Amino acid sequence: MLKTAWEFIRFDKPKSIGVIVGILISTFLIGQQLGVFFFLTGLMGSLATNVKANIWVVDSKTDDVNQLGKLDIRTLRAVQGLPGVKEAFPILITGASCNYNNGTSGAITLIGVDITKLNTVLDSAKIIAGKPADLEMDGAVSAEFFEKKNIGNKIDLGTDFEINGKRAFFALQTKGFRGFGSSISVTTIERARFYANQSVNSISAVLVDVQPGSNVDEVVARINRTITGVRAWPSEKLAKSSIEKILGSSGIALSTGTLIIFALIAGFFIIGLTMYSSALDRLKDYGTLKAIGAGNAYIRRLILTQAILFAIVGFTVGMLLLEGFRIGVAKSGLIFNFSPLIILSMFSTIALISIGGASFALRRISSVEPAAVFR
Repeated sequence: MLKTAWEFIRFDKPKSIGVIVGILISTFLIGQQLGVFFFLTGLMGSLATNVKANIWVVDSKTDDVNQLGKLDIRTLRAVQGLPGVKEAFPILITGASCNYNNGTSGAITLIGVDITKLNTVLDSAKIIAGKPADLEMDGAVSAEFFEKKNIGNKIDLGTDFEINGKRAFFALQTKGFRGFGSSISVTTIERARFYANQSVNSISAVLVDVQPGSNVDEVVARINRTITGVRAWPSEKLAKSSIEKILGSSGIALSTGTLIIFALIAGFFIIGLTMYSSALDRLKDYGTLKAIGAGNAYIRRLILTQAILFAIVGFTVGMLLLEGFRIGVAKSGLIFNFSPLIILSMFSTIALISIGGASFALRRISSVEPAAVFR
């Protein structure tokens, strides 16, 4: 069966190539849109997931880590005194405008944290130049490599610029420490207050690590029950809530889903019509098979085997092209990966498209009479 199906594919190379091209186009477009979608959703909750803390304590109305309200510093002391809390420290996240030496301007998100807690907020593996201790210098902030175009194009250590009209300079370079919507710069919490004109009593959130053996959900419930005006979130749940809120209020999910649906529809009809055309050209061959004893069940298996072979070849080529795209865009900071489950799901979808497209040919060939070979 497999050999016969392969011979049918080889015999009509132009149409076989057309089917494979339709499959690889669908594979590439679906993978491309999923990759960009995964990248964007990763950025939406990255502030919550990048910080190594079990719990975020934020304003009671906050459900998006990218839009934090203000808390009073007294919240920190209230949290520190609760059972199950090993450590709690403040973080200030605020927007600021910048002016760069090349005459451009832009917006950044300043993250202010105590210098002793920098390793909790910023993974050392993402630091590519400078040392965390350098942020103690007056005016020192970090620069993100992938946001270079948005922050004046020059991010060399020591580069001067202005934040809200006040002198600053890049003392640390990161790579992959990003948020959703604007470039992130890390500095000390005192300096972030200075640049953003915030009160010394103002913070954005309290980050909490629970004591060993304590249940995170229990500590979260205790904070919510004990302290008024705040809401405690496990980090993963805050990231998930942020993603859901942004997707619900933007057209990202709709546009991505629409493009994927069009890729599926286009692939289905390209494959179906091409296989139908091929079947019309091969009616005598299928009639010959019936004339020598092959039934409709055998013919159906033959067509479906061809469809699976088309899916395997087209999907493989499409994934190779997609991998080239993934490697290429990763250099500009658009980084995404596919898990084995996602790849399996994509192949299953492509196989269903191919099998569905083969139904065009199946209906036509099932009605072929053995006598067709003598006409």
